[in-house]
Amino acid sequence: MSRPQQITVLGATGSIGLSTLDVIARHPDRYQVFGLSGFSRIPELLALCLEHKPRVVVVPHERAASQLRAGLQAAKLGTEVWVGEQGLCQVASAPEVDTVMAAIVGAAGLRPTLAAVNAGKKILLANKEALVMTGDLFMQAVRRSGSVLLPVDSEHNAIFQCLPQDYARGLGSVGVRRILLTASGGPFRETPLELLQHVTPDQACAHPNWSMGRKISVDSASMMNKGLELIEACWLFDAKPSQVEVVIHPQSVIHSLVDYVDGSVLAQLGNPDMRTPIANALAWPERIDSGVAPLDLFAVARLDFERPDEQRFPCLRLCREAAEAGNSAPATLNAANEVAVAAFLDGKIRYPQIANLIEDVLSNEPVIAVDELDAVFAVDTQARLRAEQWLSRNN
Repeated sequence: MSRPQQITVLGATGSIGLSTLDVIARHPDRYQVFGLSGFSRIPELLALCLEHKPRVVVVPHERAASQLRAGLQAAKLGTEVWVGEQGLCQVASAPEVDTVMAAIVGAAGLRPTLAAVNAGKKILLANKEALVMTGDLFMQAVRRSGSVLLPVDSEHNAIFQCLPQDYARGLGSVGVRRILLTASGGPFRETPLELLQHVTPDQACAHPNWSMGRKISVDSASMMNKGLELIEACWLFDAKPSQVEVVIHPQSVIHSLVDYVDGSVLAQLGNPDMRTPIANALAWPERIDSGVAPLDLFAVARLDFERPDEQRFPCLRLCREAAEAGNSAPATLNAANEVAVAAFLDGKIRYPQIANLIEDVLSNEPVIAVDELDAVFAVDTQARLRAEQWLSRNN
């Protein structure tokens, strides 16, 4: 390798971003940080700049930029500070950049991720919403630009590792019968249904196996996260919704499985630590040390599996329905969920009402063809408006 790969980490202060920087720091001969972005944790972002010395850092507005510049100047660090969505798109598509970790949560990550795709970068995709919202548009852009798209979600990375290299010929052509997408079941897997009315945001964010941000933790509790992953898997691996089955696996040791027509089932196992799929995607097709401890099967001792209960997890049903409807339905679903989760975290609605809000929006918004990015954002805007109207009626 003539020079270290230049990496931009979008969403650097989140759990995925921090894990990515941990892996990068273990291999200074292979990787160097070019750009970082953060949203609200400016002191933490400054600390990351001091540690990793990026050439560019991006923040959402001028107030944050002024705060960050003051800290950088005090440390005599020459990192440039860029602002807003335009800055995100520029740092993702800069000519010097080889690889982009796309880890901004939600619809906000869509445009910078697509900017990186259109620039032909190697994309480590942790922002599932980008692919959920745009689907075929996103995959067309990948094919057109020659960008390399590698999944970082532990489940999709596991599937990627278990599929043959030529899976793009079609799952049936390579002997794949099903994709088995594992889910932990979250903190409410065994909670009596009548008690779900009373769960708090802190309880919903207390994931039993993974350390994640609050939004994605609520999505995991409701299994919306798994439903979004189902939609994402269909696009990543050219699968039909009927070819993707969700399996609850409380230990989170098997990260997903691929079922072949000859009766073989290949699984990827590992400790529940995001540095494993991050290292896999960073170094692919090679393998590098991630800092994750070896899996101790004797300590795990047992592996359990359950069918998901859609009465307990109605969001999973809504995601499958949106996947089957296609077109604008997944973008509508995602927008409604972002509004619903924010309302739950703000104490405006109860936990079960997350699914109620999403179902209302899906039922009342037409499913239309979306063949350009502006149409996707129009669907997103309309769904958010409908969701806010639901909140107004139910508060």
